[in-house]
Amino acid sequence: MTAKPLPAWRKEFLPLARPTLGEEEIQEVVETLRSGWLTTGPKVERFEGRFKEYLGIQEAVAVSSGSAGLHLALLAAGVGAGDEVITTSMSFAATANAIVLCGAKPIFADCDPDTLNIDLRGVEARITEKTKAIVPVHFAGQSCAMDELMEIARRRAVPLIEDAAHALGTEYKGRKIGALGDMAVFSFHPIKTITTGEGGMVVTSNKEWAERMRLLRFHGISTSAWQRHAGGGSAQYSIQLPGFKYTMMDIQAAIGIHQMDKLDRFVERRAALAGLYCRAFKEIKGARPLGLVSYPQRHAWHIFVVQLELEKLTIDRDRFLDLLKERNIGSGIHFPALHLQPYYQEKWGYRSGDFPNAERASERIVSLPLFPTMSEQDVQDVMWAVGEILARHLR
Repeated sequence: MTAKPLPAWRKEFLPLARPTLGEEEIQEVVETLRSGWLTTGPKVERFEGRFKEYLGIQEAVAVSSGSAGLHLALLAAGVGAGDEVITTSMSFAATANAIVLCGAKPIFADCDPDTLNIDLRGVEARITEKTKAIVPVHFAGQSCAMDELMEIARRRAVPLIEDAAHALGTEYKGRKIGALGDMAVFSFHPIKTITTGEGGMVVTSNKEWAERMRLLRFHGISTSAWQRHAGGGSAQYSIQLPGFKYTMMDIQAAIGIHQMDKLDRFVERRAALAGLYCRAFKEIKGARPLGLVSYPQRHAWHIFVVQLELEKLTIDRDRFLDLLKERNIGSGIHFPALHLQPYYQEKWGYRSGDFPNAERASERIVSLPLFPTMSEQDVQDVMWAVGEILARHLR
């Protein structure tokens, strides 16, 4: 792409992400505020029901964040002190932090160099008698190889707990993510496919695990405030075990109810925008989008990630990000490899060189703007900026 002066038409900053909220969400929140019941109550129950209906699963437990959901899922599965949990180094802090907060050790595996999903051979090689769970991450909204992962988990008799924070709306071989493994955890942060502001959901077909998570999310108390105070219920309660304050509010669920109605439309729009990006990158030198898996899937396109081909460039990734910002284009890094972070090196002994694919990606990945209300012109602006920067800095 020939370098040109900066275009005059990109005057406003284009963020990495922006939630898509309509009048339905606003009115539902207003109704909730006027109802006098703001915390966990009837709207949370409706949201959980809508989630179960969409995924076709038996249990859905709404929580305050995806991070809280990961913590509860691991605890429900019995993960504790001295245990090991296998996960990927290519993920956000919450994935590994939840394992540590259970008293267990995170056992990292490398990622595939193209898709950045967890490496199957790495999972198999790291299972020991201490392994208590396997936690794959559906990176960027693209499904991991679930048949193989479920076979490994069944053979080793450990639960498969999916970090599906990127994967609401993702499908694997015609089945929705969330209806395959033993548990799946979703996130509703504003950058995600749908949002409740903050919030998360754990889904499972194991009623015992679901009941344990419901206890743990509200101080280990056997009945919620809504159950005690609505319809003349008893004010008495009992504490079954020490728990947390991981509950979702009705204010949040009021948003989520209507976001679920729009979910498939959001995914379709994200896929259309991602298609524009992918076609444009065929004409670009110096960067390439993440690879696509070979098996049938529906990609939710939570984020659009490219890897810079640094060997072809005279700048590094951080300088590339700065130059994008100068051109009013937002960006992100998803993610710096966990095993390179100070805590995981100092506490658990991980070192540079342990997972070459994750380390290589950490230096090269860039997330570009992607959200349903983006226009095709926005994509063109991004690609003009990306192409212009790369063309100026090719070796």
